[in-house]
Amino acid sequence: MTDSVYVGNAGEDAALDRGWLLGHFKDASDPRHSEDVEIKWGVHPKGDERAHWVTGEQRTALQVLVSGRFRVELPGRSVVLARQGDYVVWGRGVDHSWYAEEDSVVLTVRWPSVPGYAVDAGAAPGPRRRGVEPLS
Repeated sequence: MTDSVYVGNAGEDAALDRGWLLGHFKDASDPRHSEDVEIKWGVHPKGDERAHWVTGEQRTALQVLVSGRFRVELPGRSVVLARQGDYVVWGRGVDHSWYAEEDSVVLTVRWPSVPGYAVDAGAAPGPRRRGVEPLS
């Protein structure tokens, strides 16, 4: 049954949906629809940052550095992914944000896939946490 197979390119497909390749937000008839997991191919230019901290997290997440240098902000600490394959995992209830210290590609896997975390493109960024400022 070919309707349950999708073949694509992460770089090309990611550009169509803010990086997201798989999750609850895909049409239910699409093989990439899932309420169990979300997968993102994040392409981030140097200086790109999450507009707001995620709070009240209901998911577990894994972020793997494909290329570049990428900082993940967690309560009380910063984790820098600097070598290809470096990764960080955090669980439910852990607030987070991120900052691309260099042009970066990051693979993110989150589970379960739940609505309610999209950043409003028109919203102003929230305050920086723990005195961390972007690196120049």
